[in-house]
Formats: sequence, structure tokens, C-alpha cells
Amino acid sequence: MLMIRYVALAAALLLAACGSSKTDRGLSGGAIGAGVGAAGSAVTGGSLLGGAALGGAAGAATGVLTDGGRRRSGRAGLGLIAQR
Repeated sequence: MLMIRYVALAAALLLAACGSSKTDRGLSGGAIGAGVGAAGSAVTGGSLLGGAALGGAAGAATGVLTDGGRRRSGRAGLGLIAQR
């Protein structure tokens, strides 16, 4: 039952996070990373605090280092085909 709560928390954090500035992305990325790290540690039997700390650090770094203005839709070549 406890594992279901951690998975639900991680899913809620993943769905709730967004940001337009580096600070926003760093904060939301850190929160998502901490939730996912704690959930992963709960599933594997590790330290919740250690998993949250490592996940939070990785998520915050990823959020700060990414550019929020460039988003890819995953359909790289479809625009060129449609214009021919």
C-alpha cells in the first residue's frame, strides 16, 4: 500500500511540473526528481532520503540546464513531406 502512495506522488509531480524560466524549471525538476528518487528507493528497498536527495539534485540540474523554448514534437520529417 505504501508503494502505491509513492507511485501516485511521483505521477502527480510529473504531471504538475512546468516552467518558463531556468529557476522555474530547476525547482520543478528538483521536486520531480526528489519524488521519483524517493519512489525508486522505496521500490528497491533503499534509503528514501538518499534517493530523494540524488533524484532532486539530478532533476534540478536537468531543469536548469535545459532550454524551455525549444520543444520537439517527435515528428521531424512530416513537415517537409506535407509541403511538397
